Amino acid sequence: MTGMADPLILVKAVFNRDYWAAVPFHFWSVVMFVLGSIVGSFLNVVIYRLPLGKSIIHPPSHCPHCGYSIPWYLNIPLVTWVYLRGRCRHCDAPISVRYFLVELLTAMLFLNAWLHYGFRWPAVALIYSGFLSLLIAATFIDFEHFIIPDEITIGGAAVGFIISIIVPILHNGNSIADGMGASLLGIGFGAGIVYFILRVGKIFFGRQTIAIPQEAKIIFGQEAIHLPDKDIPYEDVFYRDSDEIVLEARTVELLDRCYKNVPVKLRPGSLTIGQEAIDPESVHHMEVVSSSIVLPREAMGMGDVKFMAAIGAFLGWQGVLFCLMVSSMIGAVVGVGLIAARKRDWSSKLPYGPYIAMAAAIWIFGGRKFIYWWLFGR
Repeated sequence: MTGMADPLILVKAVFNRDYWAAVPFHFWSVVMFVLGSIVGSFLNVVIYRLPLGKSIIHPPSHCPHCGYSIPWYLNIPLVTWVYLRGRCRHCDAPISVRYFLVELLTAMLFLNAWLHYGFRWPAVALIYSGFLSLLIAATFIDFEHFIIPDEITIGGAAVGFIISIIVPILHNGNSIADGMGASLLGIGFGAGIVYFILRVGKIFFGRQTIAIPQEAKIIFGQEAIHLPDKDIPYEDVFYRDSDEIVLEARTVELLDRCYKNVPVKLRPGSLTIGQEAIDPESVHHMEVVSSSIVLPREAMGMGDVKFMAAIGAFLGWQGVLFCLMVSSMIGAVVGVGLIAARKRDWSSKLPYGPYIAMAAAIWIFGGRKFIYWWLFGR
């Protein structure tokens, strides 16, 4: 029994405000900043490796150019990148400034979470710091790969639900039932309302034509369509059996045959090349040369549905509603800005996940107070 009680005692100590108050408040401010920079260093590993299906644990940190295993004294967050001037010590190849920015951003958000919540609710400050880490990883991965991995979305929803049970004050509750109910409602509302938007968007914005550079190949792989400038997972294209990809192909190459000047139509359960119907399960690789491709289009992707479920697990249904409204406003401002800068094409290439993440961060650092002020004038 003693062995089982020890972890519970540790958990209670971590979430006990009196223990935290025994040490000067701004000592913990410094600790949170340093901890955030360390977590940011780990997030860089997650951002790089997770979309590629690589382990985030092994091998240890190494140069992406020459594979040099980085010793601990050259892997100090924030300091090392500045000291080495953004270059590998071994091969002198440039290391992206993103590594430094992620560490700094995470450190600043951890510090701000502590300054906002640490005095009254140290547990909430810690939980929001972890949640903000999730938002950072999702944002940078979505920007680069146009996906938000299930480890972040589904995993985040599960973690948020469990934490809500342990710390119901996260949802202004006083009991396990309060935390569980608020988190479940947030998950259901978040996933449900975004899925509804996705379905309505299908009706009004159902098709998208993408121009393809001359002689560039469109590759249909096992999990995704590989365009010259991005990859599109099939799950972000096919939601119903009637969804269809259409193109006029100059050439089509399968593993065992070729076609010229034929229409191609691909659905979840069927593939037609010219007049020939083929089982798509038997086609493991197909290369097509065409001037354009017509895709079924959604207002959002399934990754956004799962991402909003994770946000609902931590922030509840009120946070979800706030994120939907504010993310659309952020998206509109960015879109208008890009049009003004004559970068209209960029607006269609930016994922929606980062807007949602930014809105969630705004909610954490003042969105709730804004809503109360707006509704009640206080």
